[in-house]
This record gives sequence, structure tokens and C-alpha cells, in this order.
Amino acid sequence: MKKRLLTFAAVMLTLGAYAQKFDITAIDDNEEPEPQTSSVRAIDTVNTDDKYKKIVLFEDYTWKYIELERPNISDEDFQDAWEQEHIHAYMDVTLASLPAEVDLLLTDSLHGWACPIKGPVTSGWKFRRHRDHKGTDIALTTGDTIRAAFDGKVRVIREVADAGGYGNLIVIRHANGLETYYAHLSKHLVAENELVKAGEVIGLGGSTGRSTGPHLHFECRYMGKPFDAERIFDFQNGQLRDTLFTLKKHYFNIYSHYGQTDKESSQTTERVVHVIRSGDTLGAIARKYHTTVSRICSLNGFSATKTLRIGQRVVVR
Repeated sequence: MKKRLLTFAAVMLTLGAYAQKFDITAIDDNEEPEPQTSSVRAIDTVNTDDKYKKIVLFEDYTWKYIELERPNISDEDFQDAWEQEHIHAYMDVTLASLPAEVDLLLTDSLHGWACPIKGPVTSGWKFRRHRDHKGTDIALTTGDTIRAAFDGKVRVIREVADAGGYGNLIVIRHANGLETYYAHLSKHLVAENELVKAGEVIGLGGSTGRSTGPHLHFECRYMGKPFDAERIFDFQNGQLRDTLFTLKKHYFNIYSHYGQTDKESSQTTERVVHVIRSGDTLGAIARKYHTTVSRICSLNGFSATKTLRIGQRVVVR
């Protein structure tokens, strides 16, 4: 009895109180769980090598395994273009090879969802400062929890030195063909090849990489091609916009964004873009493309007094 007490105490002192991240859904002890007819209380939960199986310790020095609900996905869902040497996968897939549209089931009775973080969008999907901003920036405080958007498998983990402007980065592959990117993190809480459930805490928010302040840079990609993540999530209210998402090919255009009509979005593929050169003026550009200064200003969201920079891209029609 003394030895049993010492062993139990050693486990307790070593592991301490465990902050459980999952809801207990079933007891797996190779037998049916017995009704709780006694007053024996569970006093601690201990990790095992399998994060979906825990050990519950009771105050009478007994213990029992519990099986947590696992993601309803299999490794077969992740065989295609499983790339870990590089951040981006599907490098050999061309935009022309993708279908005009594809229906993506985002959630159902077997697959959940979670908004990665709820908060105001500080910078959206657009052409920004000489480059395409291919994600959505959501404000946060360093250390805020970041959650997996859907069930999936971690394809890439990158530290600041290896991820360029992304800083600390997590990329998760989902069974429906989507991938989600979580960038500028202060800390990773998952590892490559790890299965994750929607809503699981995968990292902590931060301001690593090319960042001017704490925020989450969140990307959605299909077959390696990014599109506006606000078409899927309402980050301000922390809501999923719909359970079924129809992804259209013109959504991959940097000028196609949430809030446009389908006609406005499809017209973005026909847009003409002028790259500013030395000596260019709005008036000269308007004459060259048979349009007006006011129209150019409207398309680009700036005023006629805007200072043009060499190399800047301007939509002219």
C-alpha cells in the first residue's frame, strides 16, 4: 500500500495539474463504463503519447484511460502533393487546370469549424504596397490563442528564420482540399504531421516576421492558389459564412474580394493594370487607355492628388 501511495504521488508531482484542451466524449477501457454510483472524484488528467487518449487519476488511487473524439479524417486524404520541404504545395498545378468552380463542404455533423480568432480585420485581400497581400490580417494581443479552422493535418511548421515574411508559421491541410495558413505567431503548439481538430489551440498570436504589430495573417488556399479568406469567415463576428462554399476560378484574382457581386468579381479577370514608370501622370495614363482620371481613381480607391510611385500597379479599366 505504501509503495502504491508513493508511485501515485510521484506521478502527481511530476505531471501537475493538466489544463485539458478537449471535451471528454467517451471512456475506452475495453469495457462498458460503469455508472457513477460512488463519490470517488477524478483529481487529475495525464497525457499519454497519443493526444487523443488521456489517463484520469481518481482520489482513491485508481486510474482509467479515456478516449477523446478524434478528427474524422484518414491519412489517405493527405497523400496528394504532400510537400514539407517548401511552404507552398501544388507548385505544378496551374490556374488554367483548375475547374471553373468547385463546391467545398466546410462543415457537417462529422466535421466542425472554428474561427481562428475573432477580431477586426486590419488589412484584407488586396494589392498592397507593391505586392499582393494574399491573406487577411486580424488584430490581436500577443499571446492570444489561435485555433485550427477545420479538422486537418499539419503540413508545415516554420520558424522565423525559415519562413520569410510569414514569421512563425503553421500550414494545415484539410480533407476537402483547402489549406489554411497561420502566420506571425509568437509560439507553435503543434508539430508537423500532427492531426488537429477544428477549434484546437494550435499556436499563440504575435508579431514575428514582416509585421508592424501583433496580428494573425490568415490565408485560405485551394490546390496551392490563394483566395480571399473573408469569403469563408466573418472574422469581426467570429462566424462561418456558410456550410457549403462554392469556389470560383475568378476568386483567385487579387482584385476579386468578398462583398463584390459575381459579375463584379468575374470582371476582375479582364482588368488592365498599368505599372508606373518615370514621368507617368494620371492624365497621361487616362489618355493612353482611353479612360478618365476619375474612373482610374475609383477603381484604385485613391484621389486625383495621389502621388504615384515607380513600380506601382494601377488598375486602368
